[in-house]
Amino acid sequence: MKAFGFLSFGHYQIGQERSMLHQALELAKEADAIGVNGAYFRVHHFAPQGAAPMPLLGAIIGATKNIEVGTGVIDMRYENPLHLAEEAAALNLLADGRMALGVSRGSPEPAEKGWESFGYDTGDDPKGAGMAREKFQRFMAAVDGYGMAVAAENQYPRLYRPGTALPIFPHDPELRKSIWWGAGSHNTAIQAAKDGVNLMSSTLVSEATGQSLSELQFDQIQNYRNAWKEAGHDWTPRVSVSRSIFPIVTDRDRELFGLQGQGDDQIGIIDDTRTTFGRPYAGTPDELIEQLKEDRAVMDADTLMLTVPNQMGVELNASILRNFAEHIAPALGWEPNTSGPVKGYEF
Repeated sequence: MKAFGFLSFGHYQIGQERSMLHQALELAKEADAIGVNGAYFRVHHFAPQGAAPMPLLGAIIGATKNIEVGTGVIDMRYENPLHLAEEAAALNLLADGRMALGVSRGSPEPAEKGWESFGYDTGDDPKGAGMAREKFQRFMAAVDGYGMAVAAENQYPRLYRPGTALPIFPHDPELRKSIWWGAGSHNTAIQAAKDGVNLMSSTLVSEATGQSLSELQFDQIQNYRNAWKEAGHDWTPRVSVSRSIFPIVTDRDRELFGLQGQGDDQIGIIDDTRTTFGRPYAGTPDELIEQLKEDRAVMDADTLMLTVPNQMGVELNASILRNFAEHIAPALGWEPNTSGPVKGYEF
């Protein structure tokens, strides 16, 4: 584990949008001061969990020095891929590469085919997987600078030879290295490697074999890295996993989180698929160090995202990050961030 960040995880009270956005900004500033590597935000539509992340990410970039900003994850079913490519390039250029934009097909949501309300029709595809795949491919083609439109015969002002293939602007040649795919299974992790993007794995894997989440994710990461080698890409990708981790350092920590670490991984159904959900970790620093060193996925990934209860306020969440940074992360190989995003592990 080279790096760790926080993943905003949890609902907020309807009517508190202004407060929650400002708290997200303040928590990111606190995290940057601590030396935390990343501030990442869930994106859900028609739910009080945050949507339209670019304004928040831009505000954080402008208010911090080193911390990476990103999403976990943007639902491609709701996106115009070319508009997203323009926004992503602009943000990454402003951020000097401090962006980790996680995208995916998306997860189950409150709305029935909510993307149709945004103007995108999937026809007979109830989950929109095919449309999400097509949009992702178009998004990546735009990211890579391919022509996405044709110059008109009658232009004003006249900028291009008619018929010229036109890319989107702005273009960032390094943007691909800041794109992550949120993979819920071994197959989608392998596809992410073939597509040439970083891997973002959550607190669950959409498989249930009797293995722990740690073992399933470790296998997922190995499959991804093997597929990356076979694809022959010329750069080293990054891999992140997410965990709920609560260091118990004070009596308040024990009162709030003392019971969190007593559960085990769970098997449930999500999106009509048997899924392994990871257990939360809670304990003293020595206990957590021992447990996390045994978590093969955490130790094999370069980045760990701590899912924080953002609805509990800035001070409490900053204390979780500070306790993890001071008492646990150094024993796992982490050093405070002073220079922006980390590089992936060579493999």
